[in-house]
Amino acid sequence: MTHDLVVLFEHPEWQKPLFAALERRGVRFGKYDLKRAAFDPDGLPEAGLYFNQASPSAYVRGNTRAVPFAFAFMRSLELGGARVLNGSRAFALELSKSAQAALMHRLGIAHPKSLAFNDVDTAIGQWGDRWPALVKPEQGGSGARMYLIHSPAELERLLGRTVQAGPDLWFPDNLLLLQEYFPVDPSRGIVRMEFLGGRLLYAMRVISHGAFNLCPSEVCNPESGNSQCAVPEPGPPATPVEFLPFAEVPAAAVETGLRLMEAGGLDVGGIEYLEAADGRLIFYDINANSNLRAPIARTFGFDPFERVVDFLVAQISSVERRRS
Repeated sequence: MTHDLVVLFEHPEWQKPLFAALERRGVRFGKYDLKRAAFDPDGLPEAGLYFNQASPSAYVRGNTRAVPFAFAFMRSLELGGARVLNGSRAFALELSKSAQAALMHRLGIAHPKSLAFNDVDTAIGQWGDRWPALVKPEQGGSGARMYLIHSPAELERLLGRTVQAGPDLWFPDNLLLLQEYFPVDPSRGIVRMEFLGGRLLYAMRVISHGAFNLCPSEVCNPESGNSQCAVPEPGPPATPVEFLPFAEVPAAAVETGLRLMEAGGLDVGGIEYLEAADGRLIFYDINANSNLRAPIARTFGFDPFERVVDFLVAQISSVERRRS
């Protein structure tokens, strides 16, 4: 095998810090671009270890085919005996907001009520009077196509009454989600915890200023506010999203995050929660593709990508020991 590690990716800008860290450490790694690719299931795997960095938001960048390809490729790799970090099980969870809600329900974790639907009338009939509510794609992805809806009539105006109406909003899989809305203190925002190899890496508060795209990547949400992200905002706020170090994350929140990571089969990931008015911590998002924010980690005294490489090198050694 010519590589000890192969990184599966779709967004090259997001991967630059990781690739640079791998190169500094002299890791023999390959770059597998999921946008234009083909594989022979009989010829896999070509490396002992793969690291999945595919994102559900690929479709907003015109790379809709990358997601189903990544899923099929990873399943074939795993059946061929390769170790895939954030593999098909973790990716399937990230691609489904309803599955995330079901997992949280099974684990007894407070989370927003949700309704997956493919028909507006049926959704309105089952949702009842729980307005306002958020509408978002079942597949999710960087806050794309998220709206705060205040009434059934507003939902009808947004989506029409059939799948055929408003096709762009039903994209990519004709399945949407209504989700219970929890107002948060604007000055406190939400909390995102980043986990790596079964441990908390760091936590941060995210002050959105009304935005839905809270991607931590400095490409998507730079401190300057001059975003290069492909995800459009319905009405971009005048103030950039703020990411603030959060050292006092409650131990109970960290424990809950670790439970979700383990139950979802995630090796690396971000778990998000909000603080409800009654003091409860409401968990609402599980991200397997975790875009680390280097300035936040530096306030805690480390480079997050070096920590990821430490983890990857340990995984490479583990795979080599099993093979020998």
